[in-house]
Amino acid sequence: MTTTITLLCLFAFFAGLIDAAVGGGGLIQIPALFNLLPSTASAALLGTNKVASACGTAFAARSYVGRVSVPWLLVLPAAVAAFAMAFLGAAAVSYVPQQVARPVVLVLIVLIAIYTFIKKDFGQMQTARVIGRRERLLAVAIGGAIGFYDGLFGPGAGSFLIFLFIRFFGFDFILASACSKLVNLSTNIAALAFFIPAGKVLYMVAAPMAVCNVLGALTGAWVAMRHGAGFVRVLFLLLLVILIVKLSYDVFLH
Repeated sequence: MTTTITLLCLFAFFAGLIDAAVGGGGLIQIPALFNLLPSTASAALLGTNKVASACGTAFAARSYVGRVSVPWLLVLPAAVAAFAMAFLGAAAVSYVPQQVARPVVLVLIVLIAIYTFIKKDFGQMQTARVIGRRERLLAVAIGGAIGFYDGLFGPGAGSFLIFLFIRFFGFDFILASACSKLVNLSTNIAALAFFIPAGKVLYMVAAPMAVCNVLGALTGAWVAMRHGAGFVRVLFLLLLVILIVKLSYDVFLH
């Protein structure tokens, strides 16, 4: 068991690192849990994953907040909407088969990857915009939609947030990553509000994984801030390619 926890901690570190910069940490951490703890109930593994990722996301968000100017008038409404809709997404899981969701998500991610690749200046510079009623309503719509998706399906939720924050609010990749962490934190808390009371957390595994996820998240935020938006753009594109490969496998081969 000691070897298993050590390996899970290693995966948690890299999941936190990638997630802090461009999202997608679940692509590393969730498969690691399912492969290394195959006899454990799925709900317990998902709950354990959420504890670790929530801790990492919280510290990544705190790290970004100290270094970038967060537009709270946009982020807070988005976070509240994401929190509420994450519950509805989780409740709708049994009504929307993942076999239906995967092809739709795959098409969306391919389009995002093409758009980001073609527009070389996408997310490279921040465009100053006035935050009015329209922008706040759009933030609520984005937060609600991604919160629902995160509760319903999940993969790439942070990456979707980053893309939408850049596309509609003129953020650069650094600011978009920071804001996505804050919104992701609200969806993680919503998930934990279900998993913890239901007893679906393996605390002996979740605790060391949370520590390593936090260390990875702090490292990822530091790397992103140090190397700038251009570096994060490359990581973002690489993550989208990995998402495309994984979802293609799930849709066509698995």
